Amino acid sequence: MNNNSPAGINRRRFITTTAAGMVLPLILPGCATGPERRARPSNRVNLGAIGWGMQGPSNTRSFMALDDCQVVAACDLDKDNLAAAVNTINDHYQNKDCKGYHDYRELLARPDIDAVMIAVPDHWHELVATEAARNKKDVYGEKPLAKTIAEQQSIVRAVEKNNIIWQTGSWQRSQAVFRKAAEIVRNGLIGKVTHVEVGLPAGHYDFAETVPELLARLNQPAGNTEFLTTVLPGSPDWDLAVTPPPAELDYETWIGPSTMEPYIKQRVHKDWRWNYNTGGGQLMDWIGHHCDIAHWGLGFDNSGPLEIEGHGEFPDPRAIWNTSGKYRIELKYPQDITMTIAGGYNDIRGGCKWIGTEGWVWVDRGGFDASNPEWKKGKSLPEELRKVKLYESPGHWRNFIDCVKSRQPTITPAQTAHHSAIPGHLGLISMLTGRKITWDNATETIIGDPEASKLMTRAYRAPWKMS
Repeated sequence: MNNNSPAGINRRRFITTTAAGMVLPLILPGCATGPERRARPSNRVNLGAIGWGMQGPSNTRSFMALDDCQVVAACDLDKDNLAAAVNTINDHYQNKDCKGYHDYRELLARPDIDAVMIAVPDHWHELVATEAARNKKDVYGEKPLAKTIAEQQSIVRAVEKNNIIWQTGSWQRSQAVFRKAAEIVRNGLIGKVTHVEVGLPAGHYDFAETVPELLARLNQPAGNTEFLTTVLPGSPDWDLAVTPPPAELDYETWIGPSTMEPYIKQRVHKDWRWNYNTGGGQLMDWIGHHCDIAHWGLGFDNSGPLEIEGHGEFPDPRAIWNTSGKYRIELKYPQDITMTIAGGYNDIRGGCKWIGTEGWVWVDRGGFDASNPEWKKGKSLPEELRKVKLYESPGHWRNFIDCVKSRQPTITPAQTAHHSAIPGHLGLISMLTGRKITWDNATETIIGDPEASKLMTRAYRAPWKMS
């Protein structure tokens, strides 16, 4: 038993933990190529799926669509989620080979598993990812890299120490439109970059679709989801929201290293992200997407901001949903570049916009615009303009499996994901402390503010320990 996990956990009870739980796919005999591994004759990658909440099912289906990848195990802490995972996987392959697990450590201990897909809530990222690395499993892990900067640093160390392949679920890098926009910037077509705007979502969203039933019990209109930001302990509404955990969910383990709280259905499956005990709100939910693209265009995959000043509107920290629904962060970067990261401000358009001395370019999912109409033509830049050519992925999940085989870096390795999320973490710290943060990129430390530095990590509930 590793020292980062409770000794008394029933191994049959530990199969879930993601937006709704965790899932771990089973594996058949044989290992994929790589250092200290022998290639199986079919050159197939055996993969386990950990987490079957929001991202887990779609990620797993993407891997099952690849002929040289076989999902053979699943793990989740919710029995219903786990059954859905196992049935989905077995139905796809028309067999009964997929094995379900309650304890992610059992799945990761299997020598015949080459890689895992991890899609668990943020508060579980560090524990599951570092255990996977210790077991030499290559990882496709969801963004943000972890709940805190210290946990991200731990994951990066584990990935590097164990020489595993890592792909972060920041899939926008594998889309041609985002690569084209980033290449316009990297090739100097907009001149010297002076400012970047990163627009993220605001408010809260009921991904699990469980809020209407609670609002009905509270005599509130069905569409008033923001009412959950006002419900506090000790109120009649709170007492109605708190219920015993359902029999199918191992809630004690689901909370894991975070502070134990009463079970409230509306902040567990999929909607855990609206509670700072388990998630990071819209800011941290999206920072690994649009800020990741912003850094890609700037060439800052291994760099970050120097000064960060954030302002946010917060519900009462005791509320059911307590994450900031409106926020704005101003950052100073090397090379005299400034950046604004915002959610809920009309002057900052969703997506990523680089502004330079000779033009600008903006990109979002399904959207592209630029100051020069010529840049809008075609899926990519003309070859004569591509002096700098960025990593071209054949598809995010395809890229991961290819790299598992080749042992070459993926398009979004752990170090990249780490630096892409740091502006969000530091912005949140600035928002919580009410102070400007000064950041040392070389040492990855906050300068001259011990109180803010403490927020780079978090306490773990016993007996869980950060690696």
